[in-house]
Amino acid sequence: MLKQNYKRDRQNKTNILSNSNSQLDLPATALFGTDGIRGRVGDLLDEALAWQVGFWTGQVLQQQTDNDLSPVIVGQDSRNSSEMLATALSQGLVAAGLDVWHIGLCPTPGVAYLTSASNAAGGVMISASHNPPEDNGIKIFGSNGAKLSQPLQEAIEAGIRGKAVPTSIQGQGYYVRRPELVQKYVESLKVPLSPNHGDFSGMRVVLDLAWGAAVGLAPSLFRDLGAEVICLHDRPDGDRINVNCGSTHLGLLKTAVNQNSAHLGFAFDGDADRVLAVDCQGRPVDGDYILYLWGQTLRQAQKLPDNLIISTVMANLGFERAWQKQGGKLIRTAVGDQYVQAEMVRTGGMLGGEQSGHILCRHYGIAGDGLLTALHLAALVRQAGVSLTQLVDQSFQTYPQLLRNVRVENRDRRMNWQQCEPLQKTIAQAEAAMGDRGRILVRASGTEPVIRVMVEAACSELTHHWTETLVSAVEKHVAA
Repeated sequence: MLKQNYKRDRQNKTNILSNSNSQLDLPATALFGTDGIRGRVGDLLDEALAWQVGFWTGQVLQQQTDNDLSPVIVGQDSRNSSEMLATALSQGLVAAGLDVWHIGLCPTPGVAYLTSASNAAGGVMISASHNPPEDNGIKIFGSNGAKLSQPLQEAIEAGIRGKAVPTSIQGQGYYVRRPELVQKYVESLKVPLSPNHGDFSGMRVVLDLAWGAAVGLAPSLFRDLGAEVICLHDRPDGDRINVNCGSTHLGLLKTAVNQNSAHLGFAFDGDADRVLAVDCQGRPVDGDYILYLWGQTLRQAQKLPDNLIISTVMANLGFERAWQKQGGKLIRTAVGDQYVQAEMVRTGGMLGGEQSGHILCRHYGIAGDGLLTALHLAALVRQAGVSLTQLVDQSFQTYPQLLRNVRVENRDRRMNWQQCEPLQKTIAQAEAAMGDRGRILVRASGTEPVIRVMVEAACSELTHHWTETLVSAVEKHVAA
């Protein structure tokens, strides 16, 4: 067990207390987006900001725990900037009086699990998830392993912006590297798999590891369970993480599945908190299909209260209507796994997630976990005794859906897009024309400098027409 009385042992620990009085150049808009703080390294994110985030995170976390010896668990992905940011953030935590356990390269859900399974005050992951190598981010977890609540994020940001006064600090903390803890997370993933359905013998699987946090873990997990594993992009590479690979670029995975006659393939993103699948024909299987198939399995086992699935506004109408036809209920939230998780807690829902591959199943974990999801989807296929292709073909037909991203570098204009009257007028025209035949969603990304335009309809002509019209309006009135 990780939960134990923790006493400071000064042996093999390095005091990395650092003072930082750097002036920060902060945007007018909020630092925290839908998945922590994220931005271009050297622009928004640098050592000075990371130190401040660490210090004020320490201040806030100390107010949430009665145990002043509780450490903070810090993990990171493979980006070139991750070690620098993790070190600076750890310095801030130490300066705030907290000990740091730095576990090194690890998936984001690994940090969440280890935080919840220990007596940690909280956890921090340094990663920009699916973003390109030049970006990075900071995700913060409470002691229960859940993403830190919005009020606590606001308290951290208030301190960073000089709107709060530090509380008294009773000495400095200490820093220690604990990479061995990652294996405890790996072992936890195997526990829920039954002896029968957790045997992948005879299954050939292709894994696209995106040069990221899953490289040292996913292949051994599948091999330990008997699968034949073929790997793509299977070493940590900060220059190439997510570049034309992983869950946002499935082309190479599709080719590898076909060339190797694999039963299925999985593509992770840089921090492995999401996963998408590919069937034996090379067809993508997104989060909507994963939720539908896993939901059916849980419902049959009477483990899905009220037949409820929590998803987001991005969930395809075809998925929603097929699930409702079976007597299921679907609740949509804003985009972001923290919103899905909050709604699951509020409603008692046990399964939720996003089309992009963030899947949360509270029977087995507390965070979106790509490795856990991939293992359970493979087990589901083994249990069904048919191919993933057959399962998908028997599920539902998606409505034609297009998603376009329009890059908007100006952060203030991007976050205030709803105040653009010409764009709002175009959106209203599109919604009136679509009626109940489809949906329109325009939103500012909380993780990338883009405005996302999504249109879906039963008629592909409508989908293409209004997608192009809305994208043009964003380019003309917001991005220009």
